[in-house]
Amino acid sequence: QVQLQESGPGLVKPSQTLSLTCTVSGISITTNYYYWSWIRQSPEKGLEWMGSMAFTGNTYYSPSLKSRTSISRDTWKDQFTLQLNSVTPEDTAVYYCAREKGSGWYDYWGRGTQVTVSS
Repeated sequence: QVQLQESGPGLVKPSQTLSLTCTVSGISITTNYYYWSWIRQSPEKGLEWMGSMAFTGNTYYSPSLKSRTSISRDTWKDQFTLQLNSVTPEDTAVYYCAREKGSGWYDYWGRGTQVTVSS
């Protein structure tokens, strides 16, 4: 019943901002104790946790990405959005949204979306 789906552009030019939206169905993103996370996968880094938004609206970010990453949400639409500023080709990856139960355990994932940073 719980489903997550990423959406957004698959191609972003260097220095621009990547924006992806995860649409959640089957559960409210304000449901107690869940976190809503963005994770990416690339050959260089493997699976990399980028950040999460808790059910409270609090956000948490990977130290390596914090300076240019932000997560926001629309609770009415059950959507949360990733914004990654100043992208470079190193940001090319498959981006996933996922539900996190805590301590890095993810029980539901979106299918992932390929994002390529290229001019």
